[in-house]
Amino acid sequence: MTIDMGTNNTKIDDIIAKDTSHFQLSTTELYNKILERDEGELTELGAINMKTGKYTGRSPKDKFIVDDPEIADEVDWGDINQPISEEVFLNLYDKVVNYLDEKDELFVFNGYAGSDKDSELKLTVVNELAWHNLFAKTMFIRPESVEEAESINPEFTIISAPTFKADPEVDGTKSETFIITSFKHKTILIGGTEYAGEMKKGIFSVMNYLLPQNDIMSMHCSANVGDKGDVALFFGLSGTGKTTLSADPDRKLIGDDEHGWNENGVFNIEGGCYAKAINLSKDKEPQIYSALKYGTVLENVVVDEHGDVDFDDNKYTENTRAAYPIHHIDNIVVPSKAAHPNTIIFLTADAFGVLPPISKLTKSQAMYHFLSGFTSKLAGTERGITEPEPSFSTCFGAPFLPLNAKVYADLLGKLIDEHEVDVYLVNTGWTGGKYGDGKRIDLKYTRQMVNQAISGELKDAEYEQDDIFGLNIPKEIEDVPSKILMPKNAWSDAEAYDEQAKDLVNRFKENFKKFGEETADLEKDGGFK
Repeated sequence: MTIDMGTNNTKIDDIIAKDTSHFQLSTTELYNKILERDEGELTELGAINMKTGKYTGRSPKDKFIVDDPEIADEVDWGDINQPISEEVFLNLYDKVVNYLDEKDELFVFNGYAGSDKDSELKLTVVNELAWHNLFAKTMFIRPESVEEAESINPEFTIISAPTFKADPEVDGTKSETFIITSFKHKTILIGGTEYAGEMKKGIFSVMNYLLPQNDIMSMHCSANVGDKGDVALFFGLSGTGKTTLSADPDRKLIGDDEHGWNENGVFNIEGGCYAKAINLSKDKEPQIYSALKYGTVLENVVVDEHGDVDFDDNKYTENTRAAYPIHHIDNIVVPSKAAHPNTIIFLTADAFGVLPPISKLTKSQAMYHFLSGFTSKLAGTERGITEPEPSFSTCFGAPFLPLNAKVYADLLGKLIDEHEVDVYLVNTGWTGGKYGDGKRIDLKYTRQMVNQAISGELKDAEYEQDDIFGLNIPKEIEDVPSKILMPKNAWSDAEAYDEQAKDLVNRFKENFKKFGEETADLEKDGGFK
């Protein structure tokens, strides 16, 4: 089934055709431009490092969707999907295009989002900065040749002008920064921020609108596949471990962040990986560390005068990042798609320290936790977040979901039933106490628990149900201390645990009220007693 995205009628065409617009430059050519223009610095790893200024994460309050009559009844308007008028968009569009027209150089990339040909989105990305164009070339799916790129008739265009700053009083924005998506004009307009992740997440939001229209599930998850063709999905927000846990040397990576699930199976939306780089080490995450070589874009990492990288230094932000082409990982699936999943892992970084490190969910519990999307926002993933903060992000991806949450939940529930998928909730956050008192669950234990779930070893394990959350927790897992499996046992003060756990239960219940009466049965069957 082919998605009809319409045509992309944009005034940017004339600028793209100018002699000063560099089309589909190679990685080496972009490196040369970046260094020539003093946009970044070369590191000993071969990766190139950039500073993004004061915007070191997404700016969700500055993200808008143009309120058009054709989409008005479909978009779930609110604090996340903020409406903006077509007039505001077109006025800003003209200003940005005129601003870029005066630049000595621009950079243009043509590519795709979606590794399944039946549901791919053809893209053009126009950048003011050379390193942003390298980021686009890294993160989106690359054509095989310049000739193929020239043949692409884009169905969506990104226009990124980070040094153009809006005037809120004149331009109708909330600040100098804006990320505006127009489905009518098939354009994402970005200004006032150098954080490159806005381009990646902008297209993901577009795919989250388009794919479900064709009964295709769009997912904020990583995915990998074993030698026997067994596929695992890892849902979770930034910082919960999607990239780390899916980069398994014994399994082939499908993708680290964004996927679709159609009648054929799972496919990657991207052509690259965007990993958190803070505290990255060769010992703990060898695959990711080895991927950070020539062709990798580092963001806000500390580099000394010799080009040596210090991944432990958070001088600029906790949200240091590394964008690298997916082929930098040795064991990947080519092309980036596989069969239907056998296992789904919901990842949460629980700052309360009360959720179990792993629990097996019933179908109703799976849907409850998918809609709840509990985690803790970690430092640096958004402006203003300096320490973990409890958060509910619907479907583990609320910032990127233009449609009502029930659309995604119903699609996932249907697919879980059809393919008899096992679902687990995995806490990659704290144990033995809340943030500041307890400690982060050891990655090696999380890896072991996840491996046991994916291999099927936990399918028939002996479980016990905790008395507060009603979650089914394995009594034993090979090479994992039994003490940490039942979280209450890891706390020195049982009463303090009960108090903290009941507080979290109340937060879940209060959050779930927003879904209304139509989810009452789901809350009864899958929620907390």
